Amino acid sequence: MSDPNRKPRRRLRFRGEQPISRLFPNMITIAGLCCGLSAVRFAMIGQWEMSVAFIITAALIDGMDGRVARMLGATSIFGAQLDSLSDFLCFGVSPALVVYMWQLHDIKGYGWAVVLFFAVCTALRLARFNTGLFDDTKEEWEKQFFVGVPAPAGGILCLLPLIVSLQFDRGFALPPAFTACYIVLIGALMASRIPTFAGKNVHIRHDYILGFMIGCSAALVIFIIEPWLFLSGLSLIYLVSIYFSARKWRALKAKSLEA
Repeated sequence: MSDPNRKPRRRLRFRGEQPISRLFPNMITIAGLCCGLSAVRFAMIGQWEMSVAFIITAALIDGMDGRVARMLGATSIFGAQLDSLSDFLCFGVSPALVVYMWQLHDIKGYGWAVVLFFAVCTALRLARFNTGLFDDTKEEWEKQFFVGVPAPAGGILCLLPLIVSLQFDRGFALPPAFTACYIVLIGALMASRIPTFAGKNVHIRHDYILGFMIGCSAALVIFIIEPWLFLSGLSLIYLVSIYFSARKWRALKAKSLEA
C-alpha cells in the first residue's frame, strides 16, 4: 500500500525538440572556452606563441557567438551565462596564468598576487556587465560606450609584455616588476567605470567605407607579415583610445544635460 503522505518523485521534463541551429551559439562559446584552457596548457610547456594565439582566437570567438545567436534567434539566458563564465576563464584567468608562468613567477608571491588581482577585477567587470543588461534607463548615447575595459580586450592587453618579447624573438623582456604594475593597471581599468568605445555601435559614413576597407586590408597584410608588431601596435592604439573615449563621453553627457 502506498503512503498517502509520501511526496511524489520529481521527473525530468523535456521541453520538446529544438532545431540544432539553436545550439550553434553555445557550441561556439564552448569552443572559445576550450581555446582559453589550451592557452594555459601550451604555457606549461613553454610554447608562448601558441598560448597567445589561443587567447586571441578565444577573443575572436567571443565576438562571434553573440552575433550568431542574434542572427539565428537563439539568444537565451543560459547562453548569456555560459558566455560570461567562458569570458572569465579565457580573459580573466588564462592570460594572467600565462604571464605568471612566463615571467611573474620570478617575483614569487607578488606575482601570484597580481594574478589574483587581475582575475578578481575581471569577475567584477563581468558581474557589472551582466547586471547592466537589465538596465533600461540608459540613454541612446550611453550605448556607444562600455563601462570599463571589456574582458576580451583586457585579456589581450594583459599579454602585451609577452607579445613585445615575442616581437624581439625573446631577446628582450620588460622587468617583472614593470609587468606586474602594468597588469595591475589593466585589471583596474577593467573594474573601473571609465567609458570605453563599444565597437559594435561605431558607425562609418558611406564616403569613408572604401578607405576603411583598404585600411583593414593593409592591417591584415601587416598582421600576416608581422603579427607581434601588429598586436603590439593595436594594443597601444586601444590604450590611447581610452583617453578619447572618456573625452567624448563627457562631451555627450554635457550635451544631454543641456538638452
